[in-house]
Amino acid sequence: MNKLNTLLCTLALLFIISGCRNESVSIIRMSDFGLKPNTRENAIPAIKKAVAECKKHPGSVLLFEKGRYDFMIDSTHRRVYFESNTTNDAPKNLAILLDECKGLILDGGNSDFVFHGAIQPVTIDHSDNITIKNLNIDWDIPLTAQAKIVATSPKNIDIEIDTKEFPYEISNGKLFFTGENWKVLSPGWFMEFDASTHRIAAQTGDEGCVRGDWSKFSVEELKRGVVRMNGAFTRTPAVGNYLVLRHSKRDHAGIFIQESSNVTLENINLYHCAGLGILSQFTRNLNYKNVKVIPDSAKNRFISGHDDGFHFSNCAGKINVSECEFGGLMDDPINVHGTSVRIIEKISDHQLKCRFMHEQSIGMIWGHLKDTIGFIEHKSMQTISRQTLKKFEKLSTEEFTVEFSEPVPATIVVGDALENLTWSPELYISNCKFRSCRARGLLVSTPRKVIIDKNEFDSSGSAILIAGDANGWYESGAVNDVTITNNLFKDGCMTSMYQFCEAIISIYPIVPAIDPLKPFHRNITIANNKFHPFDYPVLYALSTDGIRFLNNRIEHSTSFKPFHKRKHSLTFEACLNAEVKGNNYDNEVLAKDINLVNMDGKQLSSDQQR
Repeated sequence: MNKLNTLLCTLALLFIISGCRNESVSIIRMSDFGLKPNTRENAIPAIKKAVAECKKHPGSVLLFEKGRYDFMIDSTHRRVYFESNTTNDAPKNLAILLDECKGLILDGGNSDFVFHGAIQPVTIDHSDNITIKNLNIDWDIPLTAQAKIVATSPKNIDIEIDTKEFPYEISNGKLFFTGENWKVLSPGWFMEFDASTHRIAAQTGDEGCVRGDWSKFSVEELKRGVVRMNGAFTRTPAVGNYLVLRHSKRDHAGIFIQESSNVTLENINLYHCAGLGILSQFTRNLNYKNVKVIPDSAKNRFISGHDDGFHFSNCAGKINVSECEFGGLMDDPINVHGTSVRIIEKISDHQLKCRFMHEQSIGMIWGHLKDTIGFIEHKSMQTISRQTLKKFEKLSTEEFTVEFSEPVPATIVVGDALENLTWSPELYISNCKFRSCRARGLLVSTPRKVIIDKNEFDSSGSAILIAGDANGWYESGAVNDVTITNNLFKDGCMTSMYQFCEAIISIYPIVPAIDPLKPFHRNITIANNKFHPFDYPVLYALSTDGIRFLNNRIEHSTSFKPFHKRKHSLTFEACLNAEVKGNNYDNEVLAKDINLVNMDGKQLSSDQQR
């Protein structure tokens, strides 16, 4: 009996403690602020009030009753943001703004959040311990368009347009798409999608049939919803396929996260947005689970986002991406990088003047007190020193000064670059599906630990790109510890060419003056994966020390015709300590060889022919 009494008392105590904890959580319902689903009223005013109430109660749960909620541009709900890799149109129109919030859970109740016009659905700014879950993001009238190809000839392409989803006008022989208070000329950058597979049509990629120059083309309406394009086209798309007609700017993200920490996104369908899907910058610890950036198949859409799916710029801590899915994007599903800046003046031994070099990456607070900064010699791309930042001062949206506790290295000159090493994350990507999107699948540029495990790649270009540069895109980050294991690379990979697509896995840093004895990347292991190439190149690695290709299975596919300029399975260029062992090729694979370029054969250890 004594033992039973003790057990009962313990259970009662746990129940009381649990009850107390539940009572401490503030459940805030949108219905309490007069917002009901399915009314088509603008949800922004009520949500502003509800978020203000949540701020009074850290640890709140903001609940939406399941249904449809509409968001229209509110002229009183705007803010200037400088968003990485985004067109600098300020201020941004905001829908849901979570700024200086603590411990907030926003539960959409599996509702549809429908947006109207150029507006940023969710913004998380200077907030900690935030969770957003259980919602769908979409637009009734998307900020880009698609059309079915119904007839072609050498001088004509006839397209069928859904006038409800993609309303249009024709003026002076030009095609304009219209929406709620907007009208945009379609510039003619068309992506062709296979109607049956929803893949980008093989060997088309950026080879659009118009390529943006409408001065050489005209349009006419054959009947409402059917438009004929007249001109001398660079190529002829296939009847029955779909064209994505891109016309909007990347001026807003779908979800924007800035200078925050411990953010979780879970069970979210991002069906559409005009810019980057989810953009995170200068944020620490991010966890995305079951977040899908895909077209809404129920609407027969082929396009999801206008640009990248998940974009991580200058983040820190740990990034965990699991059970996520990407498809129909007009750029890379995941891009993880820092931002290199150019030195334009040596003010003193301790102080430098710097400039953001890419027009879509300006205005950010690039440095913080005690950040570790790397000094990069821009031709060799070698980091020659690391120092602690003493002071950061913004001069304009493009220029700033930095001051260091120690003297700047004497060998650093104007034209060299800086990299903020403090703001570089560990990266874990698992059980994700990379469907067909324009360009590559996963871009990785971070010096910290990276694990890419149990994913499925079917990207139009390279499945994985490891780049890094301080001369072009200025997306920094030499890698030091990357493990790529147990992934499936399907035959849709490398069906079209884009920048840096040298193989299914392409390791391609931009190093103007390569020294084979001073590699840029280090320690990349590719092991226990399955590849299904229809073409020759499986792996290309440039300027890497410690590149290993081990125990992989390579099975030939006949789904597409080979076209790539590279005719070797594995190519190592200016690498050190390469290892190729235990790989298994089927008899039909086009190449099983290893090509060495600008490197000593002694730097390769292999049980495979060269």
